[in-house]
Amino acid sequence: MQCRSCKADIPEGSKFCLECGSALFGRCPSCGKVNPASAKFCLECGHRLPATAVDAAATPTTDTAIRQPSQVGSAERRQLTVMICDLVGSTALSARLDPEDMREIMSAYHHCCAEVIGRSGGFVAKYMGDGVLAYFGYPQAQEHDAERAVRTGLVPWSRQCQS
Repeated sequence: MQCRSCKADIPEGSKFCLECGSALFGRCPSCGKVNPASAKFCLECGHRLPATAVDAAATPTTDTAIRQPSQVGSAERRQLTVMICDLVGSTALSARLDPEDMREIMSAYHHCCAEVIGRSGGFVAKYMGDGVLAYFGYPQAQEHDAERAVRTGLVPWSRQCQS
């Protein structure tokens, strides 16, 4: 297997690249199936998968950033900024809507979150019902990760995503 981000060879069974730390698999926001990071559609339900943080991190400015080769067994202390997004009023909304309609809304919400977070250099770590857990400073630390996380949380999200 080969990493999409840095093109390094990766041993079978790995979940992250040994060179750059990029995630090799992503979870479908619709059904929860784990898919290869290169997949554009879910292997289980056919849902269009959001762009991964690997795609967002593969900009020319990031690729030319300083990379230090990882060593097996080495550890490093680094700052990580965690952001949690929550869809306000989703419980009341789910009581009023059909489950299929609610699933479509949640899918669009998850896609929007992944798009905005990825564009800001963040990494969607987990979808938790109507919540999204995102990391800034993972898998690769960049300057001003905490500031970018705060700015991402402050953007008017309704204007950021196309329906």
